[in-house]
Amino acid sequence: MNVFRTVADRDAIEAEKPWAERDTAKSIYQFLSRTRDAHGSKAAISFQLFSGPADKAETLTWAQYHAKATQAANLFRSLGVGPGDVVAYILPNSMETAVAVLGGSIAGIVNPINPLLDADQISSILRETKAKVVVTLRAFPKTDVAQKVAEAVRHAPGVKTVLEVDLNRYLTPPKSWIVPLVRPKNPVAHNATIKNFVAELAKQPSDRLTFEDVTEDRVAAYFHTGGTTGMPKVAQHKVSGMVYNGWLGAKLMFKSSDVVICPLPMFHVFAIYPILMSMIASGGHVVFPTPAGYRGDGVFDNFWKLVERWKITYMITVPTALSALMQRPVNADISSLRGAFSGSAPLPLELYKRFEKATGVQIIEGYGLTECTCLVSCNPPEGNKKIGSVGIPLPYTHVRILHMDGAGGVTDCGIDQVGEICVANPGVFPGSTYTEQDKNHDLFAEGLYLRTGDLGRMDAEGYLYITGRAKDLIIRGGHNIDPAEIEEALAGHEAVAMVGAIGQPDAHAGEIPCAYVELVKDAEVTPAELMEFARAHIHERAAVPKVIEILDELPKTAVGKVFKPDLRRLAITRIYNEALKAANVPVQVVSVIEDKKRGLVAQVSRGEGVGDAAVTEVLGQFVRPWEWAKES
Repeated sequence: MNVFRTVADRDAIEAEKPWAERDTAKSIYQFLSRTRDAHGSKAAISFQLFSGPADKAETLTWAQYHAKATQAANLFRSLGVGPGDVVAYILPNSMETAVAVLGGSIAGIVNPINPLLDADQISSILRETKAKVVVTLRAFPKTDVAQKVAEAVRHAPGVKTVLEVDLNRYLTPPKSWIVPLVRPKNPVAHNATIKNFVAELAKQPSDRLTFEDVTEDRVAAYFHTGGTTGMPKVAQHKVSGMVYNGWLGAKLMFKSSDVVICPLPMFHVFAIYPILMSMIASGGHVVFPTPAGYRGDGVFDNFWKLVERWKITYMITVPTALSALMQRPVNADISSLRGAFSGSAPLPLELYKRFEKATGVQIIEGYGLTECTCLVSCNPPEGNKKIGSVGIPLPYTHVRILHMDGAGGVTDCGIDQVGEICVANPGVFPGSTYTEQDKNHDLFAEGLYLRTGDLGRMDAEGYLYITGRAKDLIIRGGHNIDPAEIEEALAGHEAVAMVGAIGQPDAHAGEIPCAYVELVKDAEVTPAELMEFARAHIHERAAVPKVIEILDELPKTAVGKVFKPDLRRLAITRIYNEALKAANVPVQVVSVIEDKKRGLVAQVSRGEGVGDAAVTEVLGQFVRPWEWAKES
């Protein structure tokens, strides 16, 4: 492990040698084989179906994990998957999921798909990626994944084989006896061959590949982005970018003695690249509790006891999960815990402080994108963690803050000047980020720097701050929601003239959808009626607005488009004032200003006897900052 405390440390790592000259693995099989050779008898990965600290768990050593991944790669190759062919998996977390991701990327291209998507969306991804093999659940109580996938495969004729994972193997009697009696029926409506994944794995050799490993750099994974509306975009990840993410973890963060708990889904880049790939590179041990991760029954209630059980050194989390954890006492020995990595959404200041006070551990906030094969920047684990910053760009990652003039001209912004965050690193695939070539149009500055769509600035010490989004995505607990879905649905109501959907501040989820509506002249409708209409017409449940407000007139730009910054000001004012009132703090938000460095900032009127601490306790749970209003 290298020291990574400052920009100078980062630069020193880069100065050792160019990235291309580093002795990194040239294939995923080579990557995993090196770990098997160095750490074969050490625990690699653990999974438990239930969240209790004494519940049954399964652990594979690195030698065993290597053997299973080898069998999976051989199985996929026997089913016609070559280096350019796709194995999709639609699975909750399980040991089989971890085996499928590596086996798929060794044999061909692995394509993780969110099992929470509906059948139409799953099917559209399977068609876009031309998947030949699908790994998914066998019908099981309390989940409809098998039924959705059967329907999806019916509309994806390229899928020739479906390999089923039966979670019943993780159960013990009497539960394991009951499942076959209550297993839901899954009427198969497709023509693909159905096989048992575990049984088919057992037929394959585990000590060698049955085919020649490809060591030239190639695309080895497809990850879809977002996916709450229409057809999600599919990002392409090369072996070099996947290995780079793991190399960063081993170089800067994790040792072979580390044990990491990761209750995040394995269809998301955060779990696969900064975590699983880092464990491969470092020889560490990762624990996945329950198929649904943080959403699993009892995970929050048992979390600290799981930290004690496994002697966890680092936890992987997101702000929504941190918020839920802070509503529960630390009721176990967590002295092994050294750090917590948080990503996917901005972290409120008050949550950072509460977590540190409750655990004695600091949160390490970072930034990554599916389009970059994930990692971009991170607050240095052993260095200065700036609250509100996503840290220092990582070794071999070049971040530029650029101003685009709309005519192809690009200008670098100065220190603390806000512009679009653009990234070049070994995880960026210039010109070919997405499988659909049309989606790559105008995606790169100067042909090399990925335009992230995020607005940000760099301070004098080289720390990166995200101040907003050039895109209007609403990020609800790390879940991307396209406001267009909300706007198009509500615009279908006969009384609605114009709609503006935004993310309003939320202490738990970071932001949640709300909508502002302007009515047709002389039309009459209530917010409750519009909400009922929204529920009936918005495809994604997470996208249904929490609040719908009717305004006499929506704020508009000079060309008549809805001006969303003004809507965000309205939402911040409303939410912050409701929170202050509920906490009996006698002050109010009187205005919301645009600050060049901090984005939108709530200005609060001074109240007699009310100090900073009282207001911060209430408003610090939200991401957007506040300040005292200047007295006139």
